[in-house]
Amino acid sequence: MSVPKPLLAALQGQSIRPTPLWLMRQAGRYLPEYRQLRERAGGFLDLCLTPDLAAEATLQPIRRFGFDGAILFSDILIIAKALGRALVFRDGDGPSLPPLAAVDGLAMQPDASVLAPVYAAVRKVKASLSTVTTLLGFAGGPWTVAAYVIDGSGRTQFTKARALASENPAALEAIITRLSDATAAHLIAQLDAGADAVQIFDSWAGLLPPEQFRRFVIAPTQRIVAAIHARHPRAPIIGFPRNAGALYEAYFVETGVNALCIDQNVPLTQAHALQARGPVQGNLDPTVLVAGGAALDRAVADILATLGQRPFVFNLGHGILPETPLAHVERLVRLVRGGP
Repeated sequence: MSVPKPLLAALQGQSIRPTPLWLMRQAGRYLPEYRQLRERAGGFLDLCLTPDLAAEATLQPIRRFGFDGAILFSDILIIAKALGRALVFRDGDGPSLPPLAAVDGLAMQPDASVLAPVYAAVRKVKASLSTVTTLLGFAGGPWTVAAYVIDGSGRTQFTKARALASENPAALEAIITRLSDATAAHLIAQLDAGADAVQIFDSWAGLLPPEQFRRFVIAPTQRIVAAIHARHPRAPIIGFPRNAGALYEAYFVETGVNALCIDQNVPLTQAHALQARGPVQGNLDPTVLVAGGAALDRAVADILATLGQRPFVFNLGHGILPETPLAHVERLVRLVRGGP
């Protein structure tokens, strides 16, 4: 029996064959059509905040590879811009913001005019997708967004944010609470606009020791999940506390997320044990996809053999690398779907 949306069904706890597939950062620099679109847009923020262009970037990998999920083209720091932080992206240098000293540097509520183009892009993508493709919205985890806004960029090891976690945890908690409420509203609005599911990217969760991880990653994620499920009780939420290591299980159990995304450093035995808690997503090493060949074939076979019998979504352990050959992505899709 065919499944209307295989990826959505897997996130809701069904074991689906063939395994549903999408890739983090699947709309990006490895695609020649994306590079052309990026030149047309001018700046990266212009691309994110122009609905027609953001929708086109979202759809490009679906047209080329037929992934089971389309993830909205946007950025985790859009929410910081909506909260009044002056955000710029410089080519080759990533995001830059004025370093944040305290919670009063964030607006009480997000600026609706900043976020409206994001939801317009969701609606445009939804209208263009086939009925079998799941539309994914997303946001950054509050700790990860806080790390960027406190330090002012991603070029450091987030020493200011990590120092604040130790020196004045109440100040950091106030910032994270403000971000948590804005993030929950942002994700709810994406679901309202037509997203089928959402993912929370806490890309720098692994920087925190266990006690701080529970306070600044698990607790705010619980807050976000509760708010989303109060409005959209059936919408799956994927949590990705990258490099959480032994804390992945606590995150999965305590936050209430419906599915857990894992990085490439998680052993398959640990990943298999995590599947007892619910659907898991991951975790091919992006560098193996760059390498291709026999290494790619073996890695895909191992992941599917270990994780493919339970609810599972095939993905990378982090974002696809810009130098990834298109032929290797095509090969990956065939391997996951059981082709030659």
